[in-house]
Amino acid sequence: MKFTLLGTGSVQGAPVYGCECQACLNALTEPNLARKLCSGLLEVEGKTLLLDANYPRLMQRFPAGTINAILLTHYHMDHVQALFELRWGLAPNIAVYHPNDPNGCDDLYKHPGLLAFQAPNQHGQTFHVDGLDKLAITPLNMQHSKPCHGYLFEYQNHCLAYLTDTVGIPDETWQILLDKSPSHIVIDCNYSPLVENSNHNNLRQVLALAKQLPHCHWLLTHISHELDLYLLSATDPLPDNVSVGHDDMALTFN
Repeated sequence: MKFTLLGTGSVQGAPVYGCECQACLNALTEPNLARKLCSGLLEVEGKTLLLDANYPRLMQRFPAGTINAILLTHYHMDHVQALFELRWGLAPNIAVYHPNDPNGCDDLYKHPGLLAFQAPNQHGQTFHVDGLDKLAITPLNMQHSKPCHGYLFEYQNHCLAYLTDTVGIPDETWQILLDKSPSHIVIDCNYSPLVENSNHNNLRQVLALAKQLPHCHWLLTHISHELDLYLLSATDPLPDNVSVGHDDMALTFN
């Protein structure tokens, strides 16, 4: 099993258009510091699962027939925008798993094209993608302004959690994490400790969570340029079990 962070940025990405902060200037001159919109890729037994659909030129990176399923965290535009073009392709249908949001996004439900929307996910109810019986996928409730799910992946003896977009972790989800104790938790960390927000974690909140599950490695994603700017001058190192994610960073589970 291999997990790749396709993008690690907030809704603005990085560099932010028109911003001249040092983090954005660095991202302009050093492409490896840029951040595409937050999304992920899971590869298991030769099959490809996308986590959200916002990767630029998605259809060029993933030719027809190579996407086996799409797992949506939620229906905010910055997480589903590539679906609007993808749906009109001439290719096999793609199963789309999603939280229970009757409103969805615009007319995706009404005109799905090749997108085969599955019955809405239910928190804590494990499912399997066709052809991947050994991969258990469990939707996890997040705290966000739209219905939102993270995902817990269990394959052989490995366990990985992908938790974005959220502020804090709901009690019912936290109990599952305590029970499963994933080796890695990819977590929304949009803001520096100086910013409080009702939709996304800041660094202080994530560090408090990481302290409660010290045997898991916490990997930060959904990162704003404000957090990158804060980290440039931060004097205290991150704990050993916390690290900052970057675009195209990959985790391999053998």
